[in-house]
Amino acid sequence: MLNLVLFGPPGAGKGTQSEKLIEKYNLVHISTGDLFRAHIKNQTELGKQVSSLIADGQLVPDSITIAMLEKEIEKNPTAKGFIFDGFPRTVAQAEALDKFLESIGTSISGVVALDVDEAELTKRIAERKKISNRADDDADKLQKRIAEYFNKTIHVLPYYEQQGKLAKVNGIGDIDTIFNNISKEIDSF
Repeated sequence: MLNLVLFGPPGAGKGTQSEKLIEKYNLVHISTGDLFRAHIKNQTELGKQVSSLIADGQLVPDSITIAMLEKEIEKNPTAKGFIFDGFPRTVAQAEALDKFLESIGTSISGVVALDVDEAELTKRIAERKKISNRADDDADKLQKRIAEYFNKTIHVLPYYEQQGKLAKVNGIGDIDTIFNNISKEIDSF
């Protein structure tokens, strides 16, 4: 089973590259943001908990995020593998993911970190905002998301590096060239 974590700050190209990776490797895409929205929309028990927390201005605790993730994995017993998008964001989440995957007889195969500088991120997101008008691309929210990545999420990378599972790929350049470089790294995991 091929289980990948795709890392990078907002605007690094994770969504674009995920689509190509899903097609090439026949993976199931798991986005924690999508999971939250689906559970809230469908008023599941977990969705109600998330709604209540968000309404109170609180962060969703790891236990709820991990429970949603586990349910999604369990819904896909014949998957050839998964690509995790937006998770893990902390070392505690990475450890919990490892523990759960181990309990079902698998593990993270590798982590690909897209390396893109802040100037390029700002440029890309400005372009994306013109096309898709995503609410989370608004300047104030965007700066918080970028700061969150560089202040917190990036600290998960050494966790995977110590396991020998981290590959850093230059995320600036032609989309297909970046994809080919990512594929080379994945094929070496």
